[in-house]
Amino acid sequence: MALDPALLGTIRRMALENASGHGGHAAAGPLLSKVLGTNPELRGRSAEVRSAIDAVVSEVAALSLDAQRAELERLGGPIRSSPREAKGREEGALPELPDAIDGKVVLRLAPFPSGALHIGNARMLYVNDYYRRLHHGRLLLVFDDTVGSQEKRIAPELFDVIRHDLDIAGVPPDEVLYKSDRLPTVYRWARRVIDAGGAYVCTCPAETLQANRAKGTACPERSQPGGETADLWQKMLDGGFAPGEAVLRLRTDLADPDPAFRDRVLCRLSDLDHPRVGRRWRVWPMLEFSWAVDDIELGITHVLRGKDLVMEDRMEAFVWKLLGERGPPFLHWGLLRVAEAKISKSKGYQQVRSGEYDGWADPRLWSIDSLDRRGIEPEALRRFTLGFGLSLADIEVPAETLYAENRQLIDPTTPRRSAVIDAREVEVADYPPELARTELPNHPDRPELGRRSVPAGPRFLLAGSDLAAHPGGEIRLKDLVNIELPSPLPVSGPVPARFTSRENRKLPRVQWVGASGAVPVSLLDPDGTHRIGLGEAALAEATPRQVFQFERIGFVRVETDQVPGVSPLRVCFGHP
Repeated sequence: MALDPALLGTIRRMALENASGHGGHAAAGPLLSKVLGTNPELRGRSAEVRSAIDAVVSEVAALSLDAQRAELERLGGPIRSSPREAKGREEGALPELPDAIDGKVVLRLAPFPSGALHIGNARMLYVNDYYRRLHHGRLLLVFDDTVGSQEKRIAPELFDVIRHDLDIAGVPPDEVLYKSDRLPTVYRWARRVIDAGGAYVCTCPAETLQANRAKGTACPERSQPGGETADLWQKMLDGGFAPGEAVLRLRTDLADPDPAFRDRVLCRLSDLDHPRVGRRWRVWPMLEFSWAVDDIELGITHVLRGKDLVMEDRMEAFVWKLLGERGPPFLHWGLLRVAEAKISKSKGYQQVRSGEYDGWADPRLWSIDSLDRRGIEPEALRRFTLGFGLSLADIEVPAETLYAENRQLIDPTTPRRSAVIDAREVEVADYPPELARTELPNHPDRPELGRRSVPAGPRFLLAGSDLAAHPGGEIRLKDLVNIELPSPLPVSGPVPARFTSRENRKLPRVQWVGASGAVPVSLLDPDGTHRIGLGEAALAEATPRQVFQFERIGFVRVETDQVPGVSPLRVCFGHP
């Protein structure tokens, strides 16, 4: 049965997207993994799908890059820039920090503890770490653990999870601080703002506040005398107002073009329990005000963050000017998306807590921990991130861009092993008895990695999809012998086959595993599904966190809690 024309159209579009992000060159392997990953019913026809992909990739390769992008645009895009086109791959492409003094640079990371750090946070980690290392400075981890809303609660375990993520990423902070410990300092600054005539206590209902802000209309309290504001502020601190009854607002221009900047809230009341300080504090600052305070108090010399936080920049700068303070400069970057990564911290937290996801290292989260679980090296993530510099453009790239960095790092030292998914046993008649064991290289291009002795025929394990693709045909068991399959194939039980020759002829090449001593394998895919197969006997010696390349499957990492010799061998798929 021919492949569905709609699927062929999807394959062509994917090939064009892949090529447009890689200088005009599409890679068939990642496309095959993506097609089979999103269409599991096609795994039994993988050879047919691969053949179709190869044909499309050849057609796309014959087009110029401009022609590829023109066709992709007609199909609705998106046209993705390659890292080289976006910003060059050299770390040196990052701009100099203004007025940076060697040994005096102080930077900060400011995560809100509502979820694990993920690939979307990697730019924050590695850009700050790059400049910390470049200027022999300090990097502070300051948890933004101010009390949020009922819907956005602080998860107490996330403090340790985030510190663990930083360890995995290779970005150790020089000091760890918590906003929840720093409220007395914030209160002193709030009083300074009040004394400077820059704030007032507003008791308008939230709906009225929002409506007045949208219209640029002053609240009745906006004309409060400074003394009255100070008294009302103290009343907030002393528990004289209930949550929602009063806020401290900054006096900005009510005619500001951005309604969101008009008289923004500085502090609000909350009676929610905080996982570290309980109900010690009732008055909590908004994050931008807390940073107006701490970027001065902690001696931050440069603030590096996403361009989506420009409003926070304005707030900080307004407060500093009001109080005669000179704050650090701001440097920004645009949004960097990995097309395959669908990230939501709040949803991810719910899925982890409910048990739907396998903890914070579940590969569907695209967390730093999950990337480590998949065998993505921190250095690959660092190179991937820094390669885009501080471009303000929003960039979307395929995951293959990250995988290519990782492949370059790990391929030279990663041993190969054989494994087959959905295995069926094949018994080969007339098989040469002297080939009951054979030697295979641990790496096709690295003889220094040695060789291994593995069981071979006459009993083999082959993928059911490979058998189904060649009934009655002659195939080559990779790096071994040629055999002929029967037609039709038996519905169940061992498949009888016949030895034909040892000659390395032009035949379809099929991955195999010797049935003797084969190891059951459970392969966790990035979409959270498990594939069951059998691997070569040498995998019985696999150790936790060891990385292999399963030939014709991809790079995998042995699970951290895997007990050597215990069946099945559980591995997590990294990438093709």
